[in-house]
Amino acid sequence: MAPSKTPKSTSRPKKEKVFHPDSRKAGQLSRVHLRKAKLADAASKRTKKQSAQADVYGFFYHAIPPEGTLCLEELHAIISNVWLTRHDDELEQERAARRKGRPKSIKELKLEEIKLRESEQYRTGMDVPDLTHEATVALFRKWDQTEVAYIQLLRFIRISSVDSTSAVVSKQGEHHSLKKSVPPQVIDEAMVTDRDDTLLIEPPSRFASTMMMMDGPLS
Repeated sequence: MAPSKTPKSTSRPKKEKVFHPDSRKAGQLSRVHLRKAKLADAASKRTKKQSAQADVYGFFYHAIPPEGTLCLEELHAIISNVWLTRHDDELEQERAARRKGRPKSIKELKLEEIKLRESEQYRTGMDVPDLTHEATVALFRKWDQTEVAYIQLLRFIRISSVDSTSAVVSKQGEHHSLKKSVPPQVIDEAMVTDRDDTLLIEPPSRFASTMMMMDGPLS
């Protein structure tokens, strides 16, 4: 007896429906695709922004002393001597490489813009994690250096290069332990008596691992 033949499948793949460009369905699909594209773009920008914020907070995380807290003088020294000068070497290299009479490179312009913007921000008032506050520093030490939302738990102060002897609490911090603390106030450097001057002479290399990740590619 001859073996029975397996019947061949006659099913064909369904053709994708094509809608008239002016039809209601085509309009709906177009709006769906546009919304997906906008959401994807927003998510990408949000991720980049959060990554940049994590790098900035990472700098101050590495500024935490091995023990205790900083005083205002130390915090100002770190910002003025390390944070604001972190691009100076690259900037000098760009200037040295530029031939006389040639326009500035895009990288040089970006570095100058960053330095100018941050210096002005420091002059008019810069919000930073309060590394002079014991409870805030204790919380900050537990940060995983990636989760930006965690930073909302910390207390922030606003400092300015115009007056390095005082600071204002700009954000109380959302952690329950901070809400029990003293309400927003002015912090006077003259009130701080327990300080460690060793951080005033810390080399910039201490913050190198964080500084290398900041601001993204500039070339």
